Amino acid sequence: MNIILYALVILVVSYILLRLIASASVKKISKTVRFIIFIISILLALLFAFGGRFLFSLPLILLSLGIIKLKGLTLYQLIGLFRLIQTLRNSGRFSFNKNNNYSNSSTLSVEEAYKILNLDRNNKITKEDVQKAHLKIQKKIHPDISPETSRLSAIVNEAKEVVMKDLS
Repeated sequence: MNIILYALVILVVSYILLRLIASASVKKISKTVRFIIFIISILLALLFAFGGRFLFSLPLILLSLGIIKLKGLTLYQLIGLFRLIQTLRNSGRFSFNKNNNYSNSSTLSVEEAYKILNLDRNNKITKEDVQKAHLKIQKKIHPDISPETSRLSAIVNEAKEVVMKDLS
């Protein structure tokens, strides 16, 4: 008798949950699942960290970083954007000083252009690969997304042109 009662309760609960999921919007379900995964991974990471198992907590923290979104960008995308800015700053192509013009960007070397687009010059690269790399970066830094990135966008556009000329 207990088995039948438990089965009936499980059936009713699963029916109610499935009805709620079916009537909810996809965005709401996505946000809820993302939030639940984030909370569980942080709790497990803290549990492992307090338990002295720091190596077990590291993957859970990295999992939670991919779930957090800031203004449409995940933290992984922000780290990629930071790498792009550092590459440009090290080559002297980019500065956060607004008065600094970048008229010298026409002298972008081929190696710098490949590095900006995150492409390996030694591999066989097609024009479609260049287009995909350019589009991937432009989705993150396009001036329509953030007006502060217009200089970065211009540099990435120029890097694409330099690589396309090199492939021709």
